[in-house]
Amino acid sequence: MNPLTAELAPGAALQLWPQRAAFDAALGMLLIADAHLGKAQSFRRLGVPVPAGTTAEALARLDGLIAATGARHIVFLGDLLHSERALAPGTLAAFRAWRARHAAVTMTLVRGNHDERAGDPPADLQIAAVDGPLRLGPWALQHHPAPVAGAYALAGHVHPCVVLGGRAKDQLRLPCFHFGAQVGVLPAFGGFTGMHALPRQPGDRLFAVADTVVEVPPRKSSSAS
Repeated sequence: MNPLTAELAPGAALQLWPQRAAFDAALGMLLIADAHLGKAQSFRRLGVPVPAGTTAEALARLDGLIAATGARHIVFLGDLLHSERALAPGTLAAFRAWRARHAAVTMTLVRGNHDERAGDPPADLQIAAVDGPLRLGPWALQHHPAPVAGAYALAGHVHPCVVLGGRAKDQLRLPCFHFGAQVGVLPAFGGFTGMHALPRQPGDRLFAVADTVVEVPPRKSSSAS
């Protein structure tokens, strides 16, 4: 699956990947928002019967993205682990094995609200945890969407989606990248997450994610006859 490149500001471009990730080729930096690793495990430990395998699927997608992009640095834009319950032995073992496969890749977590509850990743995973905004190149990297003076902000948290179609019964909701004038929001990387359609302001650019990434034009306003 090939990415679509979007220029968001002068000298600030991102590759948007169908795997729900963004890549800055100039910095060799892969951006992942809201992975929520261990979320399904957290619910199962509470007795909620949800599907297994979501963490393995997310890590496999990360494997593919690292291979495809040659990323030298991964920045997680918050909510890497879902909760303390996500630190189950099976989840941690899979995470450690994945990290060992990519020991040469620098990894940074910009803490989000779920990270406050789950705690920083175990030290042996060698994932530096910082508070946002993290300034790298033209970007201000953080979890909650908010403008940052002198930079284009990239965030997660709200799990954006776009609603396609007309009548309610015919509508399709797809995860999306939502880029405003000063702030861009990445789709949730985790597969076991909800979605939220953000208000679209004039000039906002939306990129729907399915098998490919496609820019969604603004709806034409209807005029009275």
